[in-house]
Amino acid sequence: MKTGQKGKKNTAPDKKVCSNCSAAEGSASAIKLSACARCGLVQYCSKDCQRAHWKTNHKQHCIAKSDRGPHIQKSLEASKDATSVSAASGVNCAICQDILTDVSACTLPCTHVFHSACVAELRKFGVQQACPLCRTPLSSGPEKIFDEAARRFMVVHQLVVRGYKSWLTISASEIREVDAAITGFRTAADEGFAKAQYVLGELFEKGHGVPQSDKEAAKWWLKAANQGFVDAQLNLGTLFRTGRGVTQSEAEAVKWYMKAAELGSAEAQYNVGHMYWGGRSLVAQNDVEAFQWVKKAADQGLAQAQSLLGIMFHSGRGIAKNDVEAALWFRKASEQGIALAQLNLGVAFDEGVGVAQSNVEATRWFRKAADQGHAGGYFNLGRQYRHGRGVAQSYTEAVRYFKKAAEQGNAQAQNSLGNMCLEGRGVAQSDAMAVKCFQMAAEQGFAEAQYNLGMVLKEGRGVEQSDTKAAWWFKKAADQGFSF
Repeated sequence: MKTGQKGKKNTAPDKKVCSNCSAAEGSASAIKLSACARCGLVQYCSKDCQRAHWKTNHKQHCIAKSDRGPHIQKSLEASKDATSVSAASGVNCAICQDILTDVSACTLPCTHVFHSACVAELRKFGVQQACPLCRTPLSSGPEKIFDEAARRFMVVHQLVVRGYKSWLTISASEIREVDAAITGFRTAADEGFAKAQYVLGELFEKGHGVPQSDKEAAKWWLKAANQGFVDAQLNLGTLFRTGRGVTQSEAEAVKWYMKAAELGSAEAQYNVGHMYWGGRSLVAQNDVEAFQWVKKAADQGLAQAQSLLGIMFHSGRGIAKNDVEAALWFRKASEQGIALAQLNLGVAFDEGVGVAQSNVEATRWFRKAADQGHAGGYFNLGRQYRHGRGVAQSYTEAVRYFKKAAEQGNAQAQNSLGNMCLEGRGVAQSDAMAVKCFQMAAEQGFAEAQYNLGMVLKEGRGVEQSDTKAAWWFKKAADQGFSF
């Protein structure tokens, strides 16, 4: 069976298109787009498109950079001012006189800082709903502020999600709505509302409505994480693991993943399990611990965890070997679209391990993995076509799939493609091409390819004959236990 590692999916930036003709940057008609010099928000492929768009639409919406979002800048400045008297300075709350901390602090719009719990108590008394120091009226409360901000933000966000707009092409009125929403999120976050702090981190991490900044994302996620907000803890762990926006720290990554895992986050449980499974610098390999955490995540339906759990049952690491259980978890993950699980389920059907042997089912799952571009799926589907298992035999189709897998560096496929070239099956016979394929696979340590390369060197097929080089490759294959 094949193992794999989880990779965090990166958020791809919006693809730039001409705001007039929609030509994508990099296409033949729009090699390089230029932004409107006044607002900097829209892009054009030519002067003609810019003039046409200005006359028909953009003129009424174009707002100069200097005139856009002044309230956001004020909010940023207020936030900076508040930071100077925040919990980091160790000042006392003016209400209860206890020391303020980043977790407990609530920064009011007037920039005075108190404990969140103290402000919450003030809100219970209508006659005292004002800042105790400057008497500025309290806001409607962070939850209400957040809800209103979320409603305003989602109107524009859905336009982008549905493909009607991009963050670079939203109108002036939509920009104002986003700015107002960001101000609301900041106000709620400054008042200690963990959900708002988490959302701000998300927006900064993705660059939606604010300049992209991993450092700002880390700052806000840390505030929410310190209040026990599980998704913020998970994301913070990933930032520390990758060193984005923070100094890379395996210890901090483990710390935050573990906190989130203990609070029930399936992704964090999977990450902790994966660390124990592979062994990291601060997490000694422990298959039993790995199994326990991955099982928790799999039971919550996390597909990646279900796939890894299948591998654990098949390998017998951390749990007694059980191919029936392995196939069961591979199927669960496969039905959620995990290509590696689809490949492993196909192998189970191909070999009749944990399930009844079925060439048809094996081919079906290999094809699903191949449809997602998985090299193992391509290779095994090629084998099915070569031998006519679960599908009509076709050397041409076999070669097509072997090539796809070989191009991804799959040594088995490179070796199989070499054999097809050597035999002239599904492709024009070519000793030279066969040698090239065998060489690529042999250099990756694939024993069968090392033997095949030795044979063509010994016979001088497609390469200068050399008993010495042939013997060298034969020994390489023999050292791996390959019998011939």
